[in-house]
Amino acid sequence: MLKEFREFAMKGNVVDLAVGIIIGAAFGAIVSSLVGDIIMPLIGAITGGLDFSNYFTGLSSAVTATNLADAKKQGAVLAWGNFLTLTLNFLIVAFVLFVVIRFMNRLKRNDAEKPAPKPNPEQELLTEIRDILKTMRR
Repeated sequence: MLKEFREFAMKGNVVDLAVGIIIGAAFGAIVSSLVGDIIMPLIGAITGGLDFSNYFTGLSSAVTATNLADAKKQGAVLAWGNFLTLTLNFLIVAFVLFVVIRFMNRLKRNDAEKPAPKPNPEQELLTEIRDILKTMRR
């Protein structure tokens, strides 16, 4: 049973999937940093120093805090600023993946459009001999 599991785990597609998940997680961290550390502060600077991740609406009168962490301790809140940040994060990831897949498809298309290499003189001679032999057999 252990041998079967090892064979399964070492198949190419399982290892490729594991590598893809690890790279995807690292890529997700990079995109999260891009959104949280670069894009959202720029948007905040344009809009007058607003920090969207801290925007919320209290759902009860008990919520009087001015920041999200304290407001969550006081009661139910609608953290729409955090949702906005995560939505932007998703859109950036989706766009980057779209661009990568589009680029890969373009590379595949270019490879398919390349003409086959011209055979060398020896291959041409062998092809002619083959064709002559085919006609002689008929």
